Parts: sequence; C-alpha cells; structure tokens
Amino acid sequence: MPMQKQRKNEVLFSGMRALVMGLGLHGGGVATVKWLVRHGARVTATDMRTKEILAPSLRALKGTKVGFVLGKHCKEDFSSHDLIIVNPAVPRESEFLAIARRAGKRIENDASLFFRYNHNPVIAVTGTRGKTTTTLWIAELMKKKYSDVRPSGNTPENAFLKEFERVAQKNIPVVAEMSSWQLEYLPVSGRAPHVAVITNLFPDHLNRYKGGMKDYARAKANIFHDQNDGDFLILNYENEWTQFFLRQKPKSLLFFTSTKKLPKKLNGLFVSNETLVFRFDGIEQKLFSVKKFIATRGVHNLENLLAAVLAIKLFDPTIVIKEQDVVKLPTPRMRQEIIFQKGKLTVVNDSCATSPDGVEAAIKRFSQLGHPMSKLVLITGGTDKELEFGALAKTIKKYIPPEQLILLDGSATKKLLSALVNKKYFKGHATLLHETLASCVTEAQVMARSAKGKTTILFSPGAASFEKFLHEFDRGEKFNTCVRKFFK
Repeated sequence: MPMQKQRKNEVLFSGMRALVMGLGLHGGGVATVKWLVRHGARVTATDMRTKEILAPSLRALKGTKVGFVLGKHCKEDFSSHDLIIVNPAVPRESEFLAIARRAGKRIENDASLFFRYNHNPVIAVTGTRGKTTTTLWIAELMKKKYSDVRPSGNTPENAFLKEFERVAQKNIPVVAEMSSWQLEYLPVSGRAPHVAVITNLFPDHLNRYKGGMKDYARAKANIFHDQNDGDFLILNYENEWTQFFLRQKPKSLLFFTSTKKLPKKLNGLFVSNETLVFRFDGIEQKLFSVKKFIATRGVHNLENLLAAVLAIKLFDPTIVIKEQDVVKLPTPRMRQEIIFQKGKLTVVNDSCATSPDGVEAAIKRFSQLGHPMSKLVLITGGTDKELEFGALAKTIKKYIPPEQLILLDGSATKKLLSALVNKKYFKGHATLLHETLASCVTEAQVMARSAKGKTTILFSPGAASFEKFLHEFDRGEKFNTCVRKFFK
C-alpha cells in the first residue's frame, strides 16, 4: 500500500474550538490536547476528576495553551465548542454527549482523528485477548525491514496522536492496538486499516455494553467497516464469534488463523505437525516450526503468533520470518510478565488480565501439574465488569489448592468467591479477603518460604482495578513495588 506524505506544517484546526472530554491518566488525553493545539485548535480539557488526581497529566501539559474545567463538566461547553473529542472511558450514552449531538457538534476520539488525517498505511489489531501481545509482536517482527516501527494506539507509551506526529512525512507503517471503545467512533473517519486483525472475542466490558455481547461485537466489527476489496481482514477460525463478523459481510479479502488445519476452501495461516503453513488460493507454503515456541510460550500465545505472522505476510510478503525470530519475541509489560526469579521462586505480573479468561490462560501456562513438589500461588480479584466467573472457578479448582489461593477484595472477587463455593472448592478451608495488595504479597511470601520445591506466584486479577487503583498499570506498578520490598 503506497504511503502519502502529510503536507509539511499542515494546520488542520485553525481557530476551531475543541473540547477534550476526559483528560485521563494514561497519556492519551495529554497527547490529544498537544496534537490539537499544535494543529491550530483552541482547546479546553474537561474531566470529572480533580486537579489533585490529574496532577501527572497537568504537569505533562505545563506550557501548553489549554483551558481546564476540572472536577465537573459544564453543559454549555458541549454546545459552544465545534469539536468534541471523547476519552475511551466516556460512555456513548453520556448526557453531555447528548447535548453535543442535539447541537449538531462533531464528536470524535483519538482513533477517528488519527485515521481521518493519517496518510501512512496501518495494521490494526483488536480483540478481547491477545491484542497487545499481537500488536507488539507485529511491530517487533516488522523491524526486520522497517526499523522505526513501534506499537501504538491503545498504549500508554505511544497513543494514536503521538504516533501521528512521529510518522508524519516518514516512510513508516503504523501498527496499532485498538480497543472496542476506540472503535466505537472509527466509522466517523470514513477510513479503515489496510490490514485488520480480530484476535478473538470473549465476554468483557459488559458493564459498558448494555446490549450484551452483540453490542460489544458490533463495536469490534467497526475495524473493518470501511475496508474495501484491496484491504485484508484476519479472523480467528476457532473463535465462536467469527461467524458473527462474517455475517456483517466484510468487503475486504478474508484470511483466517487456526491452531489446527483450516478447511481447504479457506485462505490463511494454520498449524500442521507443529509447523506454520500459509495457504492462498489452494497453494500451501510451509514456514517454520513452532515446537520450541509452544514449549516456552503456551498454546494461547500461538494464536497471537499466527495473527502477527499472517498480518505481516499480507502487508509485506518480502519480510521473511524464521523460527529464531519468534522464539526471541518480548513479553508485553504486565501480561504474564516474569518480574522476579531467584532460586526456586518465580513471580509473574499479569495485572493487565482484566477478564476471567485471561486468568485461566495464565494458570494453564504457569501450572506445574505432574510435579508434586511444585506450587502455583494465585493472587486474584478486583472490580466487576458484569462478567461470569463460573469457568474460572472450575479452572481454579482443577489447578490451585485452596491454601494457595489469595483473594484481593472487590466486587468481582465476591462473585468469584460465590462461584467457588458453588463448586464446593474450599471444603472447610477458610480463605481471607485481603483489603490491600501488600497484604496479598505478604501472604504469598509466607507460602513461598514454607514451600519445599519450586514456587510460582501469579498475580492475575481477572477484573478491573477501579475500586482500589487508578487503572491496571497503576495496579501492576504497585504489585512490582510490593515484590521489590518483600522479595530481595
């Protein structure tokens, strides 16, 4: 896909009044404000949180010409500004957005602005599980040819509009992770990624999507809404929601991934005898063995690898990926990340596991079944997103003895506790609900000290973080701090 250069010093919003709704703490709101100001807009940032809570973001904007409305939203701002840019945490049903719609105002988010004005080709990844890992791996593997590629989009380090400035007027493809919240407004831009990947779909964010899973899936489907027959869409053949996406009648060229052999009529990338096989128009090409990769990363990461390799092969077939490239791929921060290893102890930070299925995958990866002297200690729990915990309770019962389960109190934790009781998990063993993460790590330390063999401490919350933390990254950093304090 040819790249078009942005016009140098292009002013996109000369004199336009822009309201950024939700400054936030992840960095995306700050990047949006700076980008709008740089391109000529008169910007106001409004957030329901106070200046004390937002202090890191306010410091990052020091010296930037921007007005603030903090601790509240003013209704008149939503009818007096020309452009409203919403933070991902803002629900579509917000009464303030309703005011803007009635006033005929233009409503966008950072993703729709990026796609509207960006001229570089994009590989975009969404899904419930694996999108961060897949995005990171695509970017890492593409560096074989495009050395300046970085993962971007739904990332604290490189938000969409920060990436816009970095790649403008340069021959750099964009590799972007996209959340369902960002995709809600993508059709406003009338643009789409050249290669779109949907890793999978599982129940998540149902506190946001009151229409249930179909409402959530429709948001994800926006990733291919404006694709055409010169673009590519990659779907997970083994995921039950793939049929829903196919019923939306994508116009793009369809390719599938599978950890088993694909039906002969389908194009895509699959595994046969522990080897990756690419198929297009009936012609099959063996790529490389994944035996070593599966042994070290697990089957769930094989799905991420399939999506990453296929996306690159479709985007630029001249990039040759080999076995030695994939076994060295990095682990994303706070996603099954091993943060401490000493002697017989391993500590894993999986704070970004915010749904029960993520915890199940982590338990299965780090479980040491068949080794009676090994121990897997699980720290889990957090804030409910209206998800079900029956399947996770079943997995915990299979892999984690009651004396090796540590629960961090929260609304989701109470639902998990109820599911475990229903499965007769505890059998008389009393499990304490810990109020603090430090208390959880202290108990894990006691368990590790008393263990006779290898011990893995897995922090995988399986829930949102907002009752006790600012966000999952804040939660993960606090866990790291506790580990540094208690394990030396």
